[in-house]
Amino acid sequence: MRDREPAGHEPAAVRKALALLEAVAQLGSGATARDISRESGIPPATAYRLLNVLVADGYLVRIADLSGFALGRRTRELAGGMAEPVSEFRPVGAVVEELRARVRFGIFVASYADGRVRLVDRDPDHELTSEAAIRTHLHASAIGKLLLAQHPELAPAPLRAVTARTITRPDALTAELTTIRASDVAREVDELRWGRSALAVPMRDRHRAVVGCLVAIGRTGRIGVDDAGLAQLLRGYAERAVSLG
Repeated sequence: MRDREPAGHEPAAVRKALALLEAVAQLGSGATARDISRESGIPPATAYRLLNVLVADGYLVRIADLSGFALGRRTRELAGGMAEPVSEFRPVGAVVEELRARVRFGIFVASYADGRVRLVDRDPDHELTSEAAIRTHLHASAIGKLLLAQHPELAPAPLRAVTARTITRPDALTAELTTIRASDVAREVDELRWGRSALAVPMRDRHRAVVGCLVAIGRTGRIGVDDAGLAQLLRGYAERAVSLG
């Protein structure tokens, strides 16, 4: 039996759907329907209808507060087949050790391979509790929020309160992630564990894609999460500490 030939209007619909996916990829996570329509040149009514189809099929997802869209699991899987394997990311141990000798905080390195948080370099002089909670409650830690800034579709729903300071409102998390993308720094103050604060900066590959983070963790009040000098120090070491095999 012969496969059904596409009807005359279907190729145009496919092209429009692909144009919408390209627009979301260009605009980044959180792009609104209006922005996607404008970027793709597709009329709003048609764009809204096709966006809903792409969400239903898993090629796009709505971000936590429903204000915009991000690439979905099926699109990431397609892209993953073409991308360089991020699992090759590993920190340069000597560079990380040099940083540890300069600060009094715990210094850790996390990988974001396959959209998951994995600690790939632990500070031997500082115990890190709640490792499992970092992976489960991405919205409650600097490490997790930096990953969500790149992939807001990974945000858990609902946003559970781990402490009284955990962000639990979707609109508040969206605002936080927007700030992180603009500043390239993620902060955490008593959100995952009382008395613990952290400052994290992204680690990027040769294409400037975020593959992990370098994070300083210390006692609340002793580590300055708004310390611009500390953030700049971390950024410098994050650039030097990435090694891609």
